[in-house]
Amino acid sequence: MTAEIGIFGGSGFYSLAEGLRTEEVQTPYGAPSGPVSLGEVAGRPVAFIPRHGPKHEIPAHRVNYRANLWAMRELGVTRVLGPCAAGSLQRHVEPGHVVVCDQLVDRTYSREQTFYDGPDPVHISFAEPYCPELRPLACEAVREAGLPVHERGTVVVIQGPRFSTKAESAWFGSAGWEVINMTQYPEAYLARELEMCYVNVSLITDHDAYLRDGDGVEPITMDEVFRMFAANLDTLRQALLRLVERVPTDRSCPCSHAWDGTPLRP
Repeated sequence: MTAEIGIFGGSGFYSLAEGLRTEEVQTPYGAPSGPVSLGEVAGRPVAFIPRHGPKHEIPAHRVNYRANLWAMRELGVTRVLGPCAAGSLQRHVEPGHVVVCDQLVDRTYSREQTFYDGPDPVHISFAEPYCPELRPLACEAVREAGLPVHERGTVVVIQGPRFSTKAESAWFGSAGWEVINMTQYPEAYLARELEMCYVNVSLITDHDAYLRDGDGVEPITMDEVFRMFAANLDTLRQALLRLVERVPTDRSCPCSHAWDGTPLRP
């Protein structure tokens, strides 16, 4: 079975809908995070992979991002929806809000981040990390589902598995960035290398470390993140289903032409 839209489930988001069948997919980069769930959702053929595994057994820095994206492409996916749990770096971006990010800052290291390790160099533009056609559709879908939405924002991606120190958190916040997360890179970039559209929907679960300083609030814990995500999961799922319905059949964005101007175009 093939799919046209792929969805990666984030922390606390391990299944998309009832009635989907699972399929094991192997790739040249190993196995993806788990069996792929396939079926029709909102009238569209969809593939779903929980990026941390079915039981959240894979930490962010150990996710096989290349296998996950390659599996999606093998199934025919051209549009990828990447919801995730995330922290806020700005007070006006509150827990329970959603940020549809338009920019990304990579602070990870030692991750497999390209399908092209040589011998020939490949340089693909990543100036605009997220699909300009899908972003406004995601904003509409989130708003209709009843979640407060910020229509743009920059996500800084940290290595994990630890949370940031207060000094690191203050540094990121002082740069004006809105969102902090552990999985958006290299996921979004690998989609670009495969000329797939990618859109992020960040569900804010907490204020990050420096915003909690002096407020008498304890440092962030995994329990708090999962609790907030669980409280909003059904609404987020409804937003994603609304987004699936809105995804155009034909693409008019530049994502499908990412290799234009590259001598080694596959």
